[in-house]
Amino acid sequence: MKTIEVVAAVIMRDKQVLATQRGYGDLQGRWEFPGGKIEFGEDYKAALSREIQEELDVQITVGDFLTTVEYDYPNFHLIMHAYQCELLGGFHLQEHSAACWLNLETLYDVDWLEADLPIVECVKSLIV
Repeated sequence: MKTIEVVAAVIMRDKQVLATQRGYGDLQGRWEFPGGKIEFGEDYKAALSREIQEELDVQITVGDFLTTVEYDYPNFHLIMHAYQCELLGGFHLQEHSAACWLNLETLYDVDWLEADLPIVECVKSLIV
């Protein structure tokens, strides 16, 4: 099985976290933390900054490491490294079909991808 290693941004604002809806691929329509693949020779924080610039057309500050999640989807094994991040301006969706800010009460109102659920659990302690 192919292994894909990615980084994910947990973007917080006023006790809320940003969720994005995939606009493409087999998992289209499901919700995730924005981010993407790490290029050869790229460190995690640089990859995350680049991916968020590409996906949300905004710069971020990459902060503390939160967790690493490993999950087996039917066609690949995913390794995802999540970091707390801060937006440095307004964002514009480039690849996602929607985005929303979720608080503690609405955190599970979207259809999260399975690999993102352990990160959602980490986020609960950040937005209390």
